[in-house]
Amino acid sequence: MTTTSLATSTPPAAKLPVTVDTKGRVRTSKEQRRLILDEFERSEVSAAEFARRSGLKYSTLAGWRQRHRRAKRPRRLRSVRLLEAVLPTLPRPVSPGLTVFLPGGARLEIACAAQLPLAVALLRELEKPAAAC
Repeated sequence: MTTTSLATSTPPAAKLPVTVDTKGRVRTSKEQRRLILDEFERSEVSAAEFARRSGLKYSTLAGWRQRHRRAKRPRRLRSVRLLEAVLPTLPRPVSPGLTVFLPGGARLEIACAAQLPLAVALLRELEKPAAAC
């Protein structure tokens, strides 16, 4: 790699330090980019004009400016919010069994096999149309 300097036509003609690799690509350190961006801000010319005068690609200069502006912004730290999950306490321990949810919000719980005939009879009665009083 060779180190060269790019000149701008702004008074005084400052030399901008950059490193050019064997393929002609501009390689710069963060400090070099900062110096170039400082020179650009002092130049009072457009970014396109500064890039043309200094031998940089406009897209390279624009990318440096964008990263520089982004780095200057204060970062907002996201605060961690802890939420407490409260589960309702059950009135009785949960037991294995069968729960039948009926229309209107009624619920039929069958805890043991001995209750099954009674539940069947109740459901059959509920299927019948209501008798007129």
